[in-house]
Amino acid sequence: MKTGFSKGRLASWALVACSGWMAASAMAQADEARAKKIVGGVCFVCHGAEGESSSEVFPRLAGQHWAYTAKQLENFKSGKRKSTAMADMVAKLTPDEMVALGRFFEKKTVEAEPPKDAGLAAVGKYIYHSGNKFSGLAACASCHGTEAKGTNALPRLAGQYAGYIETQLKQFNQRERTNDNAVMHAIASKMSPLEMAAVAEYLSGK
Repeated sequence: MKTGFSKGRLASWALVACSGWMAASAMAQADEARAKKIVGGVCFVCHGAEGESSSEVFPRLAGQHWAYTAKQLENFKSGKRKSTAMADMVAKLTPDEMVALGRFFEKKTVEAEPPKDAGLAAVGKYIYHSGNKFSGLAACASCHGTEAKGTNALPRLAGQYAGYIETQLKQFNQRERTNDNAVMHAIASKMSPLEMAAVAEYLSGK
């Protein structure tokens, strides 16, 4: 019975597929090497060579969704997200390099650390998963997920520094951070300082 494909044609298709895979693999390796060079030249000072970050002032990038990281870099460059320091850092980055950096950091992992204040974290756990029916505050988990791992469009919050998360919530509330602000302003505006600190403390230990 004839199959419709000769052995020669099948071999040709296999060769094309193999060549395509090899080209894609080589491109991925080149992108990773480029990203590593950029990290080693600029990013590591604040965010660490593995995305672990050197201070709670700066976000941990390890494990963050690549698309979210790339979007934030683009927003810093375009001015949608305000930061003089970051605007200077990303000024010469191309879209491809932003994606490469995002993919580089997404592959990295950070060891989870227990919260510094277990009592505060317990309050934060309740707010994160259940919200506050008295103030109309929605549960954070409804968008960021029960494990706080987010999506390509929403950031991973699990394991992020408490100080950084708390600062971002305050900036959303005060509209000092204007990108991604439509929903987050509505959320942050209903949070008390205690709730912001508690949720941040809980997430830092996940």
